[in-house]
Amino acid sequence: MKLPKFLMIIGALLPLLLFVFPMWNISLQAPQYPIPLGINIFIDHIGEEQEGDIQNFDLMNHYVGMAKLPTNLKEFEIFPIVIVSISVLGLIFGFIGKRSLFMIWFVIMVILGSAGIYDFYLWLYDYGHNLDPRAAIQILDSYQPPILGTKEILNFTVRSYPSLGAILLGIGILLAPTAYYVSLKAERKAAN
Repeated sequence: MKLPKFLMIIGALLPLLLFVFPMWNISLQAPQYPIPLGINIFIDHIGEEQEGDIQNFDLMNHYVGMAKLPTNLKEFEIFPIVIVSISVLGLIFGFIGKRSLFMIWFVIMVILGSAGIYDFYLWLYDYGHNLDPRAAIQILDSYQPPILGTKEILNFTVRSYPSLGAILLGIGILLAPTAYYVSLKAERKAAN
C-alpha cells in the first residue's frame, strides 16, 4: 500500500478512538479541594476522574445556581453517529487513494470539528449563565468555565483542556493533508 493511502486510512481510523478515550477534561481546584475535582467528557457521556467528582461538582454548582451536569445531551446520541460515518468516509477515500479526496475529507473534518467546538462553547455558556435566581450564593452573573485554558472563578481554579481522544482526533485530521502533500511530492518526483 502506498504511503499516502496508508496515512489517510490511519487518519480515518484515529477518530474512532474517541469511543475509548475522553475528548476533554475540566477540573476544579480550590483550598477545600487540594486534589482537583475532574470530569472527562467522552463522545457519549460524562465521566469522573475520581469517584465522587460529579457529585461534588453538582453540589458546588447547586450553591451558585448552576444546573447538575447533564447525563443525556443530544450530542451524546449524534456525535457517535457522526464519528463512525466520517471514519467510514475517510476509509473509503483512503482506499480509493485519490489525492483530492484527502483534502475533501480534511475540509469536512475541519468544519465538523469547528461546529463541535462551537457547540461545546454554547453548552458551557448556557451552563455558566443560566443560573437559578434562588441560589444560596449570588456573587457573579456568570460561572462559565473556559472552553480552553485556565480561569479563576471565586476561589476556584478551573482548567479546561483537550484529552487524549481530542489529540488523536487532531492527529487524524492532520494526516489527511499530510497524505495529500506526500502524494503530490511523489507525483512531482516521478514527473522529473
